[in-house]
Amino acid sequence: MFHSLFPTRPRGSNVVPPASLRAAPPEGGESLGAARRLSLLALLVALVAGAASVVGTNSRAASTEPAPNMRDALGTKQTADESGKVGIDAEQLYGALVRVQTIAVPNARSNASLGRAREGTGTVIGKDGLILTIGYLIVEADAVKVTDARGRSYPARVVAYDHRTGLGLVKTTVPFNVPPVPLGNSSMLADREPVLIAGWGGVPDTALAYVVSRRTFTANWEYMLDEAIFTSPPTTGWSGAALVDRKGTIVGVGSLVVREATAGDPKLPGNMFVPIDALKPILDDMIKTGRRKDAPRPWLGLAADEIQGRLIVSRVSPEGPADSAGVKQGDIILAIGKEVVLSQAEFYQKLWDRTRAGDLISLRVLQGADIRDIRVQSIDRVDYFRPLTTY
Repeated sequence: MFHSLFPTRPRGSNVVPPASLRAAPPEGGESLGAARRLSLLALLVALVAGAASVVGTNSRAASTEPAPNMRDALGTKQTADESGKVGIDAEQLYGALVRVQTIAVPNARSNASLGRAREGTGTVIGKDGLILTIGYLIVEADAVKVTDARGRSYPARVVAYDHRTGLGLVKTTVPFNVPPVPLGNSSMLADREPVLIAGWGGVPDTALAYVVSRRTFTANWEYMLDEAIFTSPPTTGWSGAALVDRKGTIVGVGSLVVREATAGDPKLPGNMFVPIDALKPILDDMIKTGRRKDAPRPWLGLAADEIQGRLIVSRVSPEGPADSAGVKQGDIILAIGKEVVLSQAEFYQKLWDRTRAGDLISLRVLQGADIRDIRVQSIDRVDYFRPLTTY
């Protein structure tokens, strides 16, 4: 749940809770200048060697394959012609990356874990200033401001938020005509493929990383992605950052820094990205109505961590459904109805497969020395948010 997004650590403390949503990048406000107009060639040359030394010999396939060289990193098919021109247009890419700053409502439920003032990266993906970012930046946002690569600020509004993917959309309220970054195909990413993690700070806020795994990601805030993208080495500017492939398309949106980005040994730290393919089926509905058209999933308002083969409640959202029903911190979730659950993935699959928001959910829990059956009246996640300020 968003209210406990970072204080609790899912799956063996794999997710690292940051001190703030984002490390402070270089100050914006300067003109694009020569550095920002440079081809990404110089950046990639500098970073490929460093990233390869960290990841190249440690990822799953690296023990038998050499690290990608410069030509591999850029991609032989990414040239406009045979002259060697790189396909990634640095000026267009950085021109489409913006700083997203939000102020949440004064009594927002998410303020305790996310703070009231939040900032991260957004990427222009559509006409008239449609910007894609990570959803926790805009949850309960009362005010939104977007700053472009030249330091010019624009008022903006929240267009949509999707708890299922964790993605959000904002849009400037004044004309903002910037060429968008095209959506790529995240399903085509391969292990050890080099990618750029691009933040709103431009070249100094960009890092080269490698895809080290694509797998299911579960977290204790009632959240699961069927196939998240994990990269390494880690970067500090992950919140909303654009994951860019060799074609110059966006293939993911930065969500978290994690201790274990690799699926197997050795364990490497890195970042988790929401794949862009998760956005494509719901994008039109999000633009039109502010949400996906599917029936909302039931939300219980509890955080449950896997600890030594048990699913233990680490937090209960105040005044949420589970809290109202009597679920307590420290309870062990044994089953949904009569179906035993032992992991976050099992819990979510059984919770979501046959129910929807508003349904009564029966939980069997071990509470102290007693086994109790507790009936929780589920809600839509967004119904827990505080209303925005009205004038």
